[in-house]
Amino acid sequence: MLVLLPPSEGKADPIEAARGGAPRGALDLGALSLPGLTAARAEVLAELVDLCSADAVKAREVLGLSEGLKGEVAKNAGLRTAGTRPAGEIYTGVLYDALGLASLDAAARKRAERSLLVFSGLWGAVRIDDRIPSYRCSMGVKLPGLGALGAYWRGPMAEVLPETAGAGLLLDLRSAAYAAAWKPKGEPAERTATVRVLQSKIVNGVEKRSVVSHFNKATKGRLVRDLLVAGAEPADPAELVETLRGLGYAVEAEAPAKAGKPWALDVIVTEL
Repeated sequence: MLVLLPPSEGKADPIEAARGGAPRGALDLGALSLPGLTAARAEVLAELVDLCSADAVKAREVLGLSEGLKGEVAKNAGLRTAGTRPAGEIYTGVLYDALGLASLDAAARKRAERSLLVFSGLWGAVRIDDRIPSYRCSMGVKLPGLGALGAYWRGPMAEVLPETAGAGLLLDLRSAAYAAAWKPKGEPAERTATVRVLQSKIVNGVEKRSVVSHFNKATKGRLVRDLLVAGAEPADPAELVETLRGLGYAVEAEAPAKAGKPWALDVIVTEL
């Protein structure tokens, strides 16, 4: 099973994220997982560092940062020499809080290192044990020299991800911006399950369902944690549905209408 995750917009500072020691060493692109992405990572990194080093005002505009986040520009300018921590400690936010990587037991942590893949506008995709600095660069950014990152990453991802995906289940929990960088096609798509979380409310005796960001992120994080803790290894989307129901989730599934398309799963929640 390979779980495709979005990153978080906010990132923990490596010093703040440190547990039992200071952040180590500068970034080593060659040491990251998925080495087939190294050249593309170097290109995006160079463009981002140059932009943020040359013109802070333009960089804020390109990155879509408010005045209150202007410190992120200086952080990006220093990425080459900044301290690093495992990606699983850098990414924060609702999904990662619910996932709770730091509190997993050793066996579940090993499963997480093997099965979680976090997509990124800067790195393309990383494993949770890859050492990276804190940065700010979403997949929706259009860098002056490279254009929209979602489109930029499609070529490198198409070369690398099919082999990384292997022959098992692909559980796709990414938001639309990150899903645009790589979409499984053909046979891999048929063993892909996308997940939507819907909050259910009874209004005047009638059930109303809606997508609520906080519920969506928290439920996806908790769902992944429960799979890791249970040691579950569903082989395909149909088996994933049964596994999630066994873990107590209310799941409605829609098999693809034709070949080469992913399954669509709705997880129904009433409260966090």
